[in-house]
Formats: sequence, C-alpha cells, structure tokens
Amino acid sequence: MKCTSCGRGVETEKYWVKFTCPDCGKVEIIRCEKCKNQSNQYTCKCGFTGP
Repeated sequence: MKCTSCGRGVETEKYWVKFTCPDCGKVEIIRCEKCKNQSNQYTCKCGFTGP
C-alpha cells in the first residue's frame, strides 16, 4: 500500500490512515503520517481533491 499523496509505502509505517473517498465513496485513500500531519493534498481517481 502506498500513500495517495506522496506515493511512499506505508506497510512499515507506525501511523497511517485508510478511508474511502468522501466524494465518490468507492476509492480507498491512504495517507502516511507525514502527509496527514502536513495536510498535503490528495486527488481521487474521481477527481475529488482533499487536504
């Protein structure tokens, strides 16, 4: 699994989150701790962009 924002693998990370896109509800969004804490943007395949 890779962070949707930065592409870094999260398997070895201690803290990360996985949730479905708040817009389409179909695509899994994965965020590493760094991107989540820095509110780095992610873009879903449906076109939704979130912090």
